[in-house]
Amino acid sequence: MIETPSAALSALRAETTRLSIGDRRALLAALADAAIRRAEDLASAADADYNGRSRTETLIADVLLVAQAARRARRWLRWWARPRLVPVPLAFMPSLAWVEPVPKGVVGVMAPWNYPIQLGLWPLAEALAAGNRVVLKPSEHTPRTAALLAELVEAALGPRIARVVQGDAAVAADFAAQPWDHLVFTGGTDTGRQVMRAAADHLVPLTLELGGRCPALVLPGADLARAAKAILAGKAMNAGQTCVAPDTVVLVGHEPEMFRAACRAASVPCESAVLPHRRTAQAKLAAGGEILPGGIALLPDDPGNEIFGPALALETVSNLDSAIGWLRQRPAPLAIYLFGASKEERQALAARSRSGAIVEDRCVDYAAFPALPFGGVGASGFGRYHGRAGFDAFSDWRARVRHGPFALSRLLDPPRDHRALTLARRLLR
Repeated sequence: MIETPSAALSALRAETTRLSIGDRRALLAALADAAIRRAEDLASAADADYNGRSRTETLIADVLLVAQAARRARRWLRWWARPRLVPVPLAFMPSLAWVEPVPKGVVGVMAPWNYPIQLGLWPLAEALAAGNRVVLKPSEHTPRTAALLAELVEAALGPRIARVVQGDAAVAADFAAQPWDHLVFTGGTDTGRQVMRAAADHLVPLTLELGGRCPALVLPGADLARAAKAILAGKAMNAGQTCVAPDTVVLVGHEPEMFRAACRAASVPCESAVLPHRRTAQAKLAAGGEILPGGIALLPDDPGNEIFGPALALETVSNLDSAIGWLRQRPAPLAIYLFGASKEERQALAARSRSGAIVEDRCVDYAAFPALPFGGVGASGFGRYHGRAGFDAFSDWRARVRHGPFALSRLLDPPRDHRALTLARRLLR
């Protein structure tokens, strides 16, 4: 019988035993081991869903990242979970104050189709590290991978810890409307708005990782050959179906034909296919551009929306001010990529732009740094996870106070006399 989102949530809510640090570390180890053990099966499932996906990309960008994230969380968990002392004001000394991480409860994770393993199991692992139970909803566009994830999660974690709900868009809408204790959604910006509306009815806290629309600024100091190769390598990953893939190359003071020539010489191939439900749209988009030897299309200008496929738009501006103006007219991206930036240019761009990240000399790779908080701004989402940021996001930080036997502030307790007013004035000074 196929489990519904509400049934999965109710079943895990009924589990009232809190997971100890030792329990969590054992579960994280089991998740990492299961991902490695089923790595080839997962690669085969993704390849079948895509009708052609690079096994190397699945093994590295999906399976390996999940195993590394789970193992890193296990290694650092005792440190992350330590209560943190906070300063006490003079008037309340000698009190003791601290905050402690408390599991939120049951976390829902809605994973997309482009990295169905990584973007399902990485947030699951960090929610688990924080002591939560988790329900995962994989994308209906990767059904074979979703079925295998259900097997893997049940075998590694068990139905008292985590569950997988499978189904179509109607099931996804029902999933978003449940009263989770936290909900993680990765997907497009428009769908993210729908998820946020659904979550609002229950005041569910959200982590939204949405559209990327990441620009790559090629500044006057850039080596065009190196920049072109790095940008194309980022775009070729998973055939451009990556939220942090570069979408538009903004050439600052460079001739477009020189960059095109550098791209032709780089000859970077796409090793994965576009997922079947996206092929018609991508073919229409690429029809107006130059197809490079590796299969990536160079478009003459920015199409105005996220490309999410093996195509790269070109824009030309005269100087950095114009480039920053171009950025400020568009939604804040997940990342801004810089090539050939001087110290002054880096500082100017950081001070006058908004983005989830600024990355120099490469594209996409930074999303694989397990200790680097990952997330967007505005239309590219909000909330951060990866590493300690994920543990913090999936924890409620409860305030704790232990008052001492005396304190200066108690002189202000009622009934008050003239000494209380004198003390209040001194404290104000």
